[in-house]
Amino acid sequence: MNLLLDTHALIWWVEDSPRLPVLAVEAIENADGRVAFSAASIWEIATKLRIGKLKMRRGLGDAVSDLSGRARLEPLAISVEHGRLAGELEGPHTDPFDRMLIAQAQLEGFAVVTSEPIFRHYRVPVVW
Repeated sequence: MNLLLDTHALIWWVEDSPRLPVLAVEAIENADGRVAFSAASIWEIATKLRIGKLKMRRGLGDAVSDLSGRARLEPLAISVEHGRLAGELEGPHTDPFDRMLIAQAQLEGFAVVTSEPIFRHYRVPVVW
């Protein structure tokens, strides 16, 4: 199964936080497909750090450079198709970062590692 980490899951993974459930950690560590994080999540983290809504133990640059070595995490760029679908998605969710993750998951065949049940509304498989 291919996995895409939601932003909070990515932060908790980077920070080795106990808030990331054991089942999610095991799914990431034992994935038999791709394990990715979106450029949208890096944008969201950088924005929240800049405006003071997020604190991290280590700098974002250091954290991102270490991601590829842990559990084969790979960056997922945002394509024109991702942007089109994210903008066209129907439904109740208005968070632009989550909408991008939903579009990427749908187009690229990822399950999303997230605690947010609203992803299921968009028929995206969820691991938590």
